Amino acid sequence: MAASGSSSRSVFLGVDVGTGSARAGLFDGNGKLLGSSSSPIQIWKDGNCIEQSSTDIWHAVCAAVKAACALANVAGEEVSGLGFAATCSLVAVDADGSPVTVSWSGDTRRNIIVWMDHRAVKQAERINSCNSPVLQYCGGSLSPEMQPPKLLWLKENLQESWSMAFRWMDLSDWLSYRATGDDTRSLCTTVCKWTYLGHAHMELINEKGSRDMEACGWDDDFWEEIGLGDLVEGHHAKIGACCCRWRRYVFPRNASITDCWVRSDGP
Repeated sequence: MAASGSSSRSVFLGVDVGTGSARAGLFDGNGKLLGSSSSPIQIWKDGNCIEQSSTDIWHAVCAAVKAACALANVAGEEVSGLGFAATCSLVAVDADGSPVTVSWSGDTRRNIIVWMDHRAVKQAERINSCNSPVLQYCGGSLSPEMQPPKLLWLKENLQESWSMAFRWMDLSDWLSYRATGDDTRSLCTTVCKWTYLGHAHMELINEKGSRDMEACGWDDDFWEEIGLGDLVEGHHAKIGACCCRWRRYVFPRNASITDCWVRSDGP
């Protein structure tokens, strides 16, 4: 049975984008599930190359959210917090936020390298051979499923796309960006898949005694050494000039938005 609507209640929306579908769930303040729905997403596979479309994923997210709201009888103004979780896939967009292809096919819809794509095996091996100090924070080596090898593959194989791309983003960060227009990156995604040094970031934040989100955990020497020094330009704007653990935006009722930390703080 659908939950009855009430303008005084606070409802929290969680969106989880997996490999095959986008799921949305609505919860009350006690964590009770009020309604949920899912919508399939498209995937292209060609050998080691596995790709998706950010446009298709966003449509699936919207469909799942609308269906969940209808089931739970929840109005938009009742949503006090929104959290995104997603696969660690790499999204490419231009300065206008439009898709930039990552595919040999040139299909502009296909602007996501899916997490399990293994096109960058050789690039990962070359990066690991550098024995950068950064690697000690990710188990001693990078997997081809992490973002630096994929970025290096794109630079070496799809030069036009490399030149066109204005932002390279983890999927969960792109979802937050698409929802708000803010491209602040998550410490979770950047530390886990991009070699961002979260401990250095937090040490500086604690020293300043502030919530300054300037990205201070990138190791520029690492990016230069592996052949991606151009990503250091513009205060790392293409991969993340700002990083934080959680964000707040002016949504209905001062709702807050989170990324894959899956944390929400009220207004």
